[in-house]
Amino acid sequence: MRDFASCFGEHAVQVADYSSSSSSTKTHINNVSNSSNGLMMQNMVTCIYQTVLNGQTRLITVTWCKNLMGQGLSVNVDDPSCQCMCKVDMKSWFFWKKKGCKRFELGASKVDVFWDLSCAKYGSGPEPLEGYYVAVVSEDELGLLLGDMSSEAYKRTHSKGSGETLMISRKEHVFGKNFYSTKAQFCESGKSHDIVIECQTGGPRDPRLCVRIDKQVVVQVKHLIWKFRGNQTILVDGLPVEMLWDVHDWFFNPNLGHAVFMFKTNSSTSSLSSSSSFSSLAEESWSSKSLSQSFNKQRETSSHGFSLLLYAWKNE
Repeated sequence: MRDFASCFGEHAVQVADYSSSSSSTKTHINNVSNSSNGLMMQNMVTCIYQTVLNGQTRLITVTWCKNLMGQGLSVNVDDPSCQCMCKVDMKSWFFWKKKGCKRFELGASKVDVFWDLSCAKYGSGPEPLEGYYVAVVSEDELGLLLGDMSSEAYKRTHSKGSGETLMISRKEHVFGKNFYSTKAQFCESGKSHDIVIECQTGGPRDPRLCVRIDKQVVVQVKHLIWKFRGNQTILVDGLPVEMLWDVHDWFFNPNLGHAVFMFKTNSSTSSLSSSSSFSSLAEESWSSKSLSQSFNKQRETSSHGFSLLLYAWKNE
């Protein structure tokens, strides 16, 4: 969490090609200060998509970030030989930069990133809700299209229809006192589900954890102070979803201030433990660091299924 640098540079748009070192493949964001508890929190959503560019399977990482200076967007296209990134910084005095295009080289091919965020509408998070598009195009083939302005995107990019695009993981920061909410689509053919995590860590009542999906209780943990780490398998859209939680620091290291929750599916109908390390992680008293490592491993191996990683911050 502390190795994230600023996503906002001096220029409105910046494109860079990175060598394939581990330190250069990180997505960066500026920390945002929380005045209520003095913590340095980060308002960021990172989504990893698996798609096809020029006949090759690629991973595209899209990061939305927000701080007091404005909004930020970065698009990374993975390549075995290098890391290519398009970074867009939207500051209040750069209104015309909310719409543009940038090109970079990916091997022998050219990749264009188009965006139009001039009419984007936002909620409390950094990710726009509507009125925008982001498109990644290579050799007139649309590899990734985000947003609700698809017709405008096709018209501007002059590209062919996009192939199969799959979101394989999502990482975000959620904020609240006792309730933390988000949305997630656990399988390609499934619907988007409302997820609410209720976590009581103080007061006269026994600390407890309750997770609801579409208002239905799927996980309940009592005596949470003794069960601050754990995992449980639930069913969503008929698929097994492994949920893991780590709220250790809320009890024993409150100055750090965040808990971690992870939801992970697997495309196989077999037991999750046969294809992942969740059982062994639990036996080894895994922590939030273990969950982050598991999340990052999925990106590196392009494993099937979907992962949702939540950093939950308390607003006291």
